[in-house]
Amino acid sequence: MQTDQPAEVQAAARGSAPTHCPYCALQCGMRVEATQGAVTVAPREFPANGGGLCQKGWTSAALLDSPARLTTPLVRERGQLRPAGWDEALDTVAAGLGRIRAEHGADAVGVFGGGGLTNEKCYALGKFARVALGTSNIDYNGRFCMSSAAAAGTRAFGMDRGMPFPVTDLAGADAILLAGSNPVETMPPFAQHLSGASGCEGLVVVDPRRTPTAARANLHLQPAPGTDLALALGILHAAVAGGHLDTEYVRTRTDGFDAAWQQAASWWPERVERITGVAAADQRRAAAMLAGARNAYVLTARGTEQHADGTDTVSGWINLALALGLPGRAGSGYGCLTGQGNGQGGREHGQKSDQLPGYRKIDDAASRAHVAHQWGIAPEDLPGAGPSAYELLDALGTEHGAKALLVFGSNVAVSAPRAAHVTDRLAGLDFLAVADIVLSETAAMADVVFPVTQWAEEDGTMTNLEGRVLLRRKAIDPPAGVRSDLHVLGELATRLGQPPEAFPCEPQRVFDELRRVSAGGVADYAGITYERLRDGAALHWPVPDTEHPGTPRPFLDRFAHPDGRARFVPVTYSGPAEGADEDYPLLATTGRLLAHYQSGAQTRNVDELMAVDGEMFVEVHPDTARRYDLSDGEAATVTSRRGTVHAVVRCVPSMRMDTVFLPFHFPEDNRANLVTSTALDPVSGMPEFKVCAVRLGRDRGTGRQASARQEVA
Repeated sequence: MQTDQPAEVQAAARGSAPTHCPYCALQCGMRVEATQGAVTVAPREFPANGGGLCQKGWTSAALLDSPARLTTPLVRERGQLRPAGWDEALDTVAAGLGRIRAEHGADAVGVFGGGGLTNEKCYALGKFARVALGTSNIDYNGRFCMSSAAAAGTRAFGMDRGMPFPVTDLAGADAILLAGSNPVETMPPFAQHLSGASGCEGLVVVDPRRTPTAARANLHLQPAPGTDLALALGILHAAVAGGHLDTEYVRTRTDGFDAAWQQAASWWPERVERITGVAAADQRRAAAMLAGARNAYVLTARGTEQHADGTDTVSGWINLALALGLPGRAGSGYGCLTGQGNGQGGREHGQKSDQLPGYRKIDDAASRAHVAHQWGIAPEDLPGAGPSAYELLDALGTEHGAKALLVFGSNVAVSAPRAAHVTDRLAGLDFLAVADIVLSETAAMADVVFPVTQWAEEDGTMTNLEGRVLLRRKAIDPPAGVRSDLHVLGELATRLGQPPEAFPCEPQRVFDELRRVSAGGVADYAGITYERLRDGAALHWPVPDTEHPGTPRPFLDRFAHPDGRARFVPVTYSGPAEGADEDYPLLATTGRLLAHYQSGAQTRNVDELMAVDGEMFVEVHPDTARRYDLSDGEAATVTSRRGTVHAVVRCVPSMRMDTVFLPFHFPEDNRANLVTSTALDPVSGMPEFKVCAVRLGRDRGTGRQASARQEVA
């Protein structure tokens, strides 16, 4: 992205600042060194990363002064984006939103956020949507990431905190079952926490691919895509039938086992083997490994969640953990590995369509009254729950959908399922405004683009995968012409008639308001202050007052249901929404790469990372490739009922012969999500990213697009 202003990074008069990596939810500790004309990063000792960083972390400073950096607002004129002043850009957006609201009502404007935004931004975005706009149409990309585990955790434990124990607790485990996660590649410093179980011959990895994580496992279970729930039921059956049920724990700390077992009793391992391809003996071995361990954990991630039955699938693994007596026991437990940098905090404070700050439910009368009082409005003036993320995007520009959309911290043109359809919906809007650091594929379609600050240029809090609230500190000043997302929201709110004091731009003021509004909620941040965080306090929510030490292990004494007991949830397997057939005989699954993050909008602009993985590819078993007259390195097409992806063939002997793998970081005709399914989990609204029916073909056209950087005409 080129503009009239150079993307110069001015070093703030701080020299060195302790902070955290801008990428995944591990939130590795790092130090930013700012000298005149140069910014570098280095790892620092922090429990989550133990002094390590991955490639993305080491290169995170590269984007601060990248030529791709947006440094001035852009306004579309006669079909082209041109540089503009801030007042013009803000006035244009406010006028467009005001006109559309006046013509079509408040719900004609939608807001879409991101799981990488700070807690302050997530909170301000939810308040802006519901107070300044009065719309129920707000959701965020975390719906694509953690929503199924959140729903399953809430119904099992009464509270969703992805990992209800410090990540360092894992080092004391003799056995860990890791389902649907590849942290060796996606968050490498996390791998050190698996070494204890691996050294005890107790690491079990469930994944259709032999990933770098699976290669380190003592037992790799390789089910067909979309059969994870059947496998969870089979291992539970093996545990109970093998005499491993912790009857005392089940009697004293849980409810609902009999109903859950009634469903699981018919899923004996031999039956599950026919569905999943995982040997019955290996299912029994996995159950015995967990049951025989002194300390054991069951961990899940996106591979178990991103299905049309993702919530039930996570519940299946939680049922296994409960049957073995793991959750809420010191040294053992169940946890979910959050993906995005603020994937935990991002869903706690109001940018999710069905939630209010403090992880309150938007349809709960007491919650509405509390939040409305804090915001100075009547409870009845708060909108109700809106549609989930894909439903919001699918309806854009239609009779009953939003006519205008504001996007903060997300690149839905690449990251949403059925991406070509979503792009068409974006194109059909009356008005689109995007706040971003680069001209992402979504921003390139906008009527107005706001250039906003990056992680090292602002203060703000994040909540990492273990529920620990962290302070990311400002280390450098942003380029001239760049302002924060909080500034954008505050200026727009004022132009829409809100008093300036209702939407402050200073992160600490916003956080102090968040503390007050979250007080008494499930995710209670009332006792967390910037001062305590600067002093190094390790504060895991809930923290109800400033004398409270935090709650690193919330379930040791009781679970969060009123009676203090965990719940088994009866679940059964019915299969993916779309299976292979004669026309589409293969199953495609998607995932991340070491060198890239999310839609790739950031990492595709870092030369060192593009040198590692710079083009779209499809992993295929060599025999499968030969069946389609393809060989390693050839250009191919992967086609589903929704679209076609262009990719280069990589032959991988460890792949299942019925499965292909697509990374989802690349743009244009290389978007993996051109083919993915839009089937949604009925509880969480999660799309089924992890399995869809496809066929392979030769790429005979010129449609393949390079992962090029966007330019402004």
